[in-house]
Amino acid sequence: MRPYIYIDTDDRLRALIDMLFRAPRLALDTESNSLHAYREQVCLIQISTSENDYLVDPLAVNDLTPLAPVMADNRIEKIIHAAENDVMALRRDFNFTFVNVFDTMAAARICGYKTVGLSPLLERHFSVRLDKSHQLDDWGARPLEHDSLMYAQMDAHYLGALRDKLASELTRLGRCSEARETFADLCMVAPTDSRFDSEGYWRIALPIQLNARQTAVLRELYLLRDQIARARNLPVFRVLQDKTLASLARKAPQTPDDLLNVSDMPIALFDEYGIELLDAIASGLHAKPPPPPPVQPSTEPLIVDRYTALRDWRRAKAHERGVDTDVIISKEALWEIATRNPTLVEDMRDIRMFGAWRLKTYGDDILTVLQKFRK
Repeated sequence: MRPYIYIDTDDRLRALIDMLFRAPRLALDTESNSLHAYREQVCLIQISTSENDYLVDPLAVNDLTPLAPVMADNRIEKIIHAAENDVMALRRDFNFTFVNVFDTMAAARICGYKTVGLSPLLERHFSVRLDKSHQLDDWGARPLEHDSLMYAQMDAHYLGALRDKLASELTRLGRCSEARETFADLCMVAPTDSRFDSEGYWRIALPIQLNARQTAVLRELYLLRDQIARARNLPVFRVLQDKTLASLARKAPQTPDDLLNVSDMPIALFDEYGIELLDAIASGLHAKPPPPPPVQPSTEPLIVDRYTALRDWRRAKAHERGVDTDVIISKEALWEIATRNPTLVEDMRDIRMFGAWRLKTYGDDILTVLQKFRK
């Protein structure tokens, strides 16, 4: 492995940008601190060219906007493995726009690979085994250990060579147009909304059928968990897992001993926040029941029938091609088609993640499936 080049100042970043604009392609990866912080953020950006491996430190560089034109330059191919997460994170944190992406995981899936993780792909093609012992590292900590930085370097270093292998397979299989359409869709993926949902406790209460009183207790604990997570800058699951919240809501312990006996109760949390937890439970027991959850619009039975028929068609087509079902067409696009019930291929042109290649390849088949319902 060649030594990585660490970019931790604005001057070094500007010098890097000049070199990147001369590169026809670059490999890209990111590391975030989702396992260690209340609000996830990108903490490291790995960029590899044919000549060098660069590690850009967003926590040290004051201004990352010079990178934005590189990501938006159609002349430079961006090679990413499992691009969706990286694109979402970089759009969320830095408002980057992406064009001309080659996703090595998506390419492997389109080629029919059953195992598409980066490590098994590199082992298969290059007999390279990645050290995954640093996957749980706190990438927001500084300074980062040298071994952690070498791990991060490896994730981008081989992507260019892997891209060439998979591009050759796509060409051999005649699937380049399909891949380009999939890559273009990935460029448009929207960042997730990371704002706290004060009504999110229903996501826990409804599947396990808590009654009104238990749900009131759950609501108070859910709000307290978020307060603790914010104060300690931890992901909420590192404070209390959902299953522990559910156990507390069901049992509603009212003494320290009862609280400590709840399964999966973290001892450290009990020691520091036991009184607050008991107060929250007491508040829930004496509070008015929460208002009913927002009513979700029901789906017409005929739409469900059309979707089911389209899903069966998709499963058969995927089996015929030897790929996963969502390689054929996404679940979201399938629902949109079932809802619209188009009568012409042209009626599906504006459906997201159902571009020109899929329209041409699968449009008539889809209309044939829908025609059965019109009869």
